[in-house]
Amino acid sequence: MKRHWLLFSQVVTVLVAIWFVVATLKPDWLNRGHLVAGVTLLEAAPGIPGAVMPGSLSPAAKRASPAVVSIATTQAKSANPQANDPWFRYFYGDREDDSSQQGLGSGVIVSPEGYILTNNHVVEGAQEIEVTLSDSRRAIAKVIGTDPDTDLAVLRITLDRLPVIALGNSDTLQVGDKVLAIGNPFGVGQTVTGGIVSALGRNQLGINTFENFIQTDAAINPGNSGGALVDVNGSLLGINTAIYSRSGGNMGIGFAIPVSTVRQVLEGIVRDGQVTRGWVGVEPTELTPELADTFGLKQTEGVVIIGVLQNAPAAKAGLKPGDALLSVAGQEVRNVGALLTAIAALKPGEPVKLGVKRRSQLLTLEVTPSQRPKTKPPAP
Repeated sequence: MKRHWLLFSQVVTVLVAIWFVVATLKPDWLNRGHLVAGVTLLEAAPGIPGAVMPGSLSPAAKRASPAVVSIATTQAKSANPQANDPWFRYFYGDREDDSSQQGLGSGVIVSPEGYILTNNHVVEGAQEIEVTLSDSRRAIAKVIGTDPDTDLAVLRITLDRLPVIALGNSDTLQVGDKVLAIGNPFGVGQTVTGGIVSALGRNQLGINTFENFIQTDAAINPGNSGGALVDVNGSLLGINTAIYSRSGGNMGIGFAIPVSTVRQVLEGIVRDGQVTRGWVGVEPTELTPELADTFGLKQTEGVVIIGVLQNAPAAKAGLKPGDALLSVAGQEVRNVGALLTAIAALKPGEPVKLGVKRRSQLLTLEVTPSQRPKTKPPAP
């Protein structure tokens, strides 16, 4: 009896092992077929509940989605200046005044204290801002501060047990990396779309004053503004801001503000109520072969200074029109957008080195930036 039982257990073990190998390597062999209207249909073998399909980004979506909120704003509509005119009312009657307009967008909870990041254009001019969480909780948000130069805004709500997204590192991003865009497109509800990083450092698009966008082909549509662009770990890489579109819908070209910029704006607004940026008072332009020939420069790419404001920090440091600006505080600059961003990141009052090429001579100048004026100056 003992011998028979041993043989039976060995046979069962071998059969289980064979089933496991087949289920792993050839799961279609285990599909069950049945006849429906003369057609044999295959049914997939039941999967393991909660199991993640290979290559699935479901864990990233589950980790990040609770921290992405929907934002509804109410804005006052401008009244008709003739509404109180008796003759106007005689001819057109007393019309019902729909005095408010509704707006939709998205946001991202970035701290347990209730701070939410979104786009400035989502909340600009809003009389009331209502935030809806993924668990259907609602709260009225207060605007802590805005930064139109980057199109970012910081809101705050007062609720307990808030889900918070982890901040990633956008500086390590590479073209081709997988990303997810999470938001509330067209007000249909929270939606997750996927794609890759199509390009980095996009600027001179005319969207913001400071542009250093992550470009992605993940579907971004109206209502996604202020939502999250996340990596495969569910960490925040950027705030979805704009799309390139001829129809108003997604065409595979979307732009997100990188989390490196987002972090700077968030810290400045929470700490000081505003973002403090450096300013040196120069007028730069892209270096062309014609300008290089005019100023006697051998290089034909980069940034050349065509104007220096009198008594500005750059003038005091010795910078002159015709100088090619190579680096700011050790950071190489190759275009006007990169220069603008590098100078804005400087702390007012702290001296930094500028790498300059004047004709064929390499120079190092020390400049002490001042604070960027609130009104837009004619130079960065």
